[in-house]
Amino acid sequence: MQPSRLRDAYLDALGIDRWVSRHAPVIEAEAAVPVEPAPVVARRAAEVAPEPSAARPVTARRTLEPITDWGVLRERVAGCTACDLCKTRTQTVFGVGNTRADWLIIGEAPGAEEDRQGEPFVGRAGQLLNAMLLAIGLPRETVFIANILKCRPPGNRDPRPEEVSNCLPFLSAQIALLKPKIMLAVGRIAAQNLLATDAPLARLRGKLHHFGEANTPLVITYHPAYLLRTPSDKRKAWDDLKFARATHARLAGSGGAN
Repeated sequence: MQPSRLRDAYLDALGIDRWVSRHAPVIEAEAAVPVEPAPVVARRAAEVAPEPSAARPVTARRTLEPITDWGVLRERVAGCTACDLCKTRTQTVFGVGNTRADWLIIGEAPGAEEDRQGEPFVGRAGQLLNAMLLAIGLPRETVFIANILKCRPPGNRDPRPEEVSNCLPFLSAQIALLKPKIMLAVGRIAAQNLLATDAPLARLRGKLHHFGEANTPLVITYHPAYLLRTPSDKRKAWDDLKFARATHARLAGSGGAN
């Protein structure tokens, strides 16, 4: 498939309409796509500090000694019994992708299919996430994908504070090894836990946040599972993706993320 048609296919998966001149040949459809201006809030995000978020009680987090090897970290995750989720999981879901990636995609927790396969974001939500990433030029294998929790909560319920407290150090260790240039958090639960806030997703989107000791740039968008239920918000997700892409390009042009 030609690049323009491939991109169109991914935008179709996102539900993004494209304007095409009636006089242009079909094969030139991409050339007729107007460049959409980013939302005002997105354009100003790099210049305006985000509003303070509502304080969210955070359970004291356990700490890990520094881990300098992906294999060692994977073994630590697989053998974790720090909370009761170890009793109900089929297996841990460590994460997948390029361990030298610029981009780290972070979700909430494994679902039933992820628990069976041991890989994050599979099934319909995973297919949509792949389409979202490809729409901004990022094949799945070029990024690293992980979750806040490495074990599935029974019934796909929301993670409990103590579960996040026990599991977040594993994500922090992954970030320390990966050293991503930018993080993209998908969904309210992931965003709120990373930012230690109860602020709604609407207040967190369109702003550039930072996470952890490395002050890694962090952008927030909708979870693919939510977008499957609420396709009318795919346009907003597309704005978030363009904002994240522009932020990464700006940081790369300035020579670093910090």
